Amino acid sequence: MTQKQIEEAVKAVLASIEREREREIVARRYGLFERRETLEQIGELLGITRERVRQLEKAVVSKLKESALAGSLPGIKEIDQTLVSALEGEGSVARISNLVKHLTGEAGTRLDQSRVAFLADLAPNVSLISDNDHYHQAAAITKVHDEKAVHKQVAKLVDTIKSIGEPKPIEEITKVSGHSDPKHAAALSSTSKHLATLGGVWGLVKWPTVNPKNIRDKIYVVLQQNGKHMHFNEIADAIKDSEFKRKDVTTQAIHNELIKDKRFVLIGRGIYALKEWGYKKGTVADIISDVLKDAGEPLHRDEIVKRVLKSRYVKETTILLNLQGKDQFKRVAKATYELQEA
Repeated sequence: MTQKQIEEAVKAVLASIEREREREIVARRYGLFERRETLEQIGELLGITRERVRQLEKAVVSKLKESALAGSLPGIKEIDQTLVSALEGEGSVARISNLVKHLTGEAGTRLDQSRVAFLADLAPNVSLISDNDHYHQAAAITKVHDEKAVHKQVAKLVDTIKSIGEPKPIEEITKVSGHSDPKHAAALSSTSKHLATLGGVWGLVKWPTVNPKNIRDKIYVVLQQNGKHMHFNEIADAIKDSEFKRKDVTTQAIHNELIKDKRFVLIGRGIYALKEWGYKKGTVADIISDVLKDAGEPLHRDEIVKRVLKSRYVKETTILLNLQGKDQFKRVAKATYELQEA
């Protein structure tokens, strides 16, 4: 369906409502031409109470559903078949935003989403999952699961991810939860406001590795996915090319956050790594001191260089200059050094 066809289908359904006031109520409550409005807003506009608006809406929608079930609502059979077919391609359940994209091939607007949700609410073989604090507005094939069944299965997936304790691919989550179909499990998970996915793994929405909310979290995810140190320019490019939301950040802003956050360690000129990989903050001289302390004995300069390069991405000459030019290091034999006694 094109966006135009969706609009025409909605208009045809509305045209079947005899009274203009009732058409107005349905259109405004579902947000079919403008933003969705509350019972109070519509009541004030029409000069009736919010309770009367609620009663009229309920009565009209019930009548529309009865007509749809009887097959007498304009175009509903075709709409129902189209929605069911689209949902089958999405894993039997889908967020309305994903359903719009499947139907039209485009992301669509809020208006498109409201219209598809309205048609889904009337389609005999489709169940509409309401938007609330726990769930995104979604639709499901009724014979597979109604709204209650969706809630139950999603809750099980959320509990499974909590018990695992870290982001995992949907295949592993599916197996642990006892679910049979990863595609179906992913579709169910997408309806939950408690879950998020990034880079092929799923986790709780509060986990920054699947739902990075600020620049620092995005830097962390980029480094973690890369698995090794990166220059801050490379990090900036990776963020710009990522699937993150709000990825239009400056290179300078990224560099500033790298300096501030204790999770990141400068290990070379503009090169950063994660502290959790075993890196420590400090100058090259600090790292040489740590190497000699850990050794507990004098070391040849080649061995010192070798060990320092495990935690710093610098030139060998930089290490040698620090070793030879700092008073804290003492040469005890040819090319062999130890820490200067305090």
